[in-house]
Amino acid sequence: MRAVVTGAPKLGFVEKLSYGFGDFGYSLAYNMVSAFLLYYYTVVLKLPAAAVGTLFLTARLLDAVIDIGVGILVDRTRTRWGRTRPYFLFTALPYCGIFLAIFLVPDWGMDAQLVWAFVTFNLLGVLMSFGSIPYTALMPMMTEATDERLKLGSMRSIGTSVAVILGTAATMPLVGLFGGGNERRGFLLVAVLFAGLSLVALTALFRNCRERVHDAAPVGMPVFTGIGEMLRNRAWWVCFLFALLYFVRFGAMISVTAFFAIHVLGRPWMISVMLPAISGLLLLSAFLAPPILSRAGIRKGCFGALVLSIALFAALPFTEANPAAFLSLYFAASIATSMTITGIFAMAAEAVDYHEARFGVRNEGLLSSGISLATKIGMAMGTAAIAYALAFAAFTPDHVSDAARATIRWSYYGWPIVLLVLQAVVILFWPMNTASAKDRQRKPLTA
Repeated sequence: MRAVVTGAPKLGFVEKLSYGFGDFGYSLAYNMVSAFLLYYYTVVLKLPAAAVGTLFLTARLLDAVIDIGVGILVDRTRTRWGRTRPYFLFTALPYCGIFLAIFLVPDWGMDAQLVWAFVTFNLLGVLMSFGSIPYTALMPMMTEATDERLKLGSMRSIGTSVAVILGTAATMPLVGLFGGGNERRGFLLVAVLFAGLSLVALTALFRNCRERVHDAAPVGMPVFTGIGEMLRNRAWWVCFLFALLYFVRFGAMISVTAFFAIHVLGRPWMISVMLPAISGLLLLSAFLAPPILSRAGIRKGCFGALVLSIALFAALPFTEANPAAFLSLYFAASIATSMTITGIFAMAAEAVDYHEARFGVRNEGLLSSGISLATKIGMAMGTAAIAYALAFAAFTPDHVSDAARATIRWSYYGWPIVLLVLQAVVILFWPMNTASAKDRQRKPLTA
């Protein structure tokens, strides 16, 4: 059964911008947590690295059940605000509050602090699910036009990139500025600032974005039927695996970069340059990606970007002695990899149309829950892998051994290349191309 479309096919600039604000609102807190929580727990609070790694991994594995449940709930939601928008309205304030609580760890014993960390980190993940899954589900509800979706994906990439720049490059300077030598106090005050910015952005998302594509299928499909159909959706599987591999690499890179700059390169100043470059160059790639992916198609465009980034990352170890050459290659590689995140956002929406063509229902919430799950599990796996690697190498902040340096070096160079190669293989199985998407849009719509 085809979806019913209401409203103009072209979206206004304010609505597109507000959609980008949504990713900024959810990503700012999450990027700061992903980039610096390992440092905050192990260096500032002096909690054991292995315990922290287990905390990150188990918390995200618990999201498997939560995310699927939220996705099903979104598909069954019908309110005067729509299907996704009420989640932005009612979760924005609690999400920002729990983000603050993460950096309000009491001066209790180590075990009690680990419990506090586990509870607050899990709650942040739950609230992230109740916001990010409806947010991802919103794009295919806003428009059926692939070109418009690529533009929305571009705006989302811009929101992501600004969040990464603030959440990574700006965090430590602000911690020093606000903390005055007290890192614990500095992290808390930065969290207060970021929580306020996130709340404003999520309010704009709720107020300015509208749902136009409505699922004409009846509400109430059996849960296991919906999950079974999702698992038979090839486009969804490719998008899920592609996103998972991207965020495993992303989580590992932002977690290991500070250690790499300090203990391998011996240039701590490069942290504030390299961290935002991991994804901060999304701001540039967000403008480059839509015309390239629209012309070449998602499959060919992403594959070409990945091949280029693999070659550039492989050349990085040979430029360690020359910071200018190292950063030049690194910026180019980051632009190439950042283009694929715009592809992921568009693929998530296209997978909904593929699902509807095959099974007659859209199930935006359920399908989006899988992409959200890939994001969070990928980030957690990447961060946990670095924590376990540091623990295995007996890393201690006061005395870094040669074995620990070698482990950090391999974690920075080796795993990203492996994951990029796997991403390149996965994207070759993407079942849709630009032409078929445009043909699909020209079909008459019926209720």
